[in-house]
Amino acid sequence: MKNKKVAILTLGCKVNQYESNAIVAKFLEAGYQIIEKFAEADICVINTCSVTNISDRKSRQSIRKIRESNKNAIIVVTGCYAQVAKDTIAKMTEVNLVIGNNEKKDIVKYVEQMQNNYSMHSNENKIIEVQDTFKPKEFSDFGITIHNEKARASIKVQDGCDRFCSYCIIPYARGRVRSRKPESIISEIEDIVQKGIKEVIITGIHIASYGKDFKDNLYGYKLIDLLEEINNINGIERIRLGSIEPTLITNDFLLRLVKLNKICHHFHLSLQSGCDETLKRMNRQYSINEFSEVVKKLRDTYEDVVLTTDIIVGFPGETKEEFEKTYNFLSQIKFYKMHVFPYSARKGTKAAEMENQIDGTEKEKRSKILIELSNKNELEYNKLYIGKVVEILVEEDKKGHTGNYILVKVHENDKKCNIIENEIVKCKIVNVNQQFLDGIIIN
Repeated sequence: MKNKKVAILTLGCKVNQYESNAIVAKFLEAGYQIIEKFAEADICVINTCSVTNISDRKSRQSIRKIRESNKNAIIVVTGCYAQVAKDTIAKMTEVNLVIGNNEKKDIVKYVEQMQNNYSMHSNENKIIEVQDTFKPKEFSDFGITIHNEKARASIKVQDGCDRFCSYCIIPYARGRVRSRKPESIISEIEDIVQKGIKEVIITGIHIASYGKDFKDNLYGYKLIDLLEEINNINGIERIRLGSIEPTLITNDFLLRLVKLNKICHHFHLSLQSGCDETLKRMNRQYSINEFSEVVKKLRDTYEDVVLTTDIIVGFPGETKEEFEKTYNFLSQIKFYKMHVFPYSARKGTKAAEMENQIDGTEKEKRSKILIELSNKNELEYNKLYIGKVVEILVEEDKKGHTGNYILVKVHENDKKCNIIENEIVKCKIVNVNQQFLDGIIIN
């Protein structure tokens, strides 16, 4: 089994990417070789996504494409699509091994079981290891991971979600909230400091719920407590939060957060709709007025704050009047950027059974309207930076992000453009584009 070659495809979110990195570490620890070309691999792992029907389809297409490129490899399918559609995947002749989200940490063990009794294209020898996602009560810690990033690294701090929004399959794919022990998180961040990484992204399925499942000596330990500990780690210069619920931003949370000098002034607040009636059907646990108050608090606290969001259009029952309410609310809030998604029915969710499903053409029309608004807001905000000096964390291709997550490219005529990756440098903004700023490095 030593020197066997493994190739891994990751679909979906930052949590999946983090877990794929941990899977890489597991295989390397066991003596396997990680390669990029699936056609040359002995084991091909597809870490799937299931957030939309399109994600499901992409997962299936990827499985078939990889099998077509490699007739002899062991095909392993894991991730959220494997969790919620194990029976569908098990019927695919291309697949040898199906592993659920909770079994990812033991992937090498299951792969070696398959290798010991492997017969190509035999469904009788297919292994399916997918545990009921609601059974685990504690965070499944991989123990080891690997970070190949140069500038910033995602750190998974929790798994699962208890919100059960009516459109979302993720609680069924990920289970209930399970929080990672703070000492494990701190230890991992201290390790990546040794690699020179300066920025961490705090990620999870629902990070606002971090700590709610803790008992005994950790009872009452919440996300803000963790952020305070991370802020004290020498070598980390930026702490960026992943997507958060607006309900996280309380007065107490903000009073403590503003004291943390490493927190990035960029917050991705998950909104989904700007209409109370639609939010109620979505089972979102806030009103438009409450959301507006959160936005005001953040803008009053951080002068340079950048706010982004997710919006679903064409949710079942969303009338033209409801969509107009959403548009008007978004015009008022002026998010820097909006990720707009046409509603995608997910089998097993309440929304999929609702009446008044919206026509696909109408969903596409509404999507374009909101994307145009998002592009307008982004360009207008970018123009405010002309002549200003900002700090960027340099990434590849002579570009980097500001602390509030605006992309800056070093101007091609800048004679000082031979800059070092993963360094924080000052740039003067000289030009504005739709999706990025042009900057010249200053001393």
